[in-house]
Amino acid sequence: EVQLVESGGGLVQAGGSLRLSCAASGFSLDDYAIGWFRQAPGKEREGVSAISSRDGSTYYADSVKSRFTISRDNAKNTVYLQMNSLRPEDTAVYYCAASDGGPTYDYWGQGTQVTVSS
Repeated sequence: EVQLVESGGGLVQAGGSLRLSCAASGFSLDDYAIGWFRQAPGKEREGVSAISSRDGSTYYADSVKSRFTISRDNAKNTVYLQMNSLRPEDTAVYYCAASDGGPTYDYWGQGTQVTVSS
């Protein structure tokens, strides 16, 4: 049973902060690259951030760079996305996904809703 479960979404005022969690079961996250994606109604899915399986290198979309921070806690088998200075355009369902290094992400979570009011 392989699962990823996101949590931490909610409603927040513009300028506020949220921390999303992505907890894995059935596999060890430290063997996978983890990506955060988001999708707003009527818009394409967008890659937000990612962290590598080995050296901890990170990626951020230009739209979130300097505001969001991705991190791992291998002891908890969990990846986090700290989101600061939130804007209404950050409103979306946020998903985490795991890649074993192949061309696709193998496992996806159920998503967590983030709503930022102006």
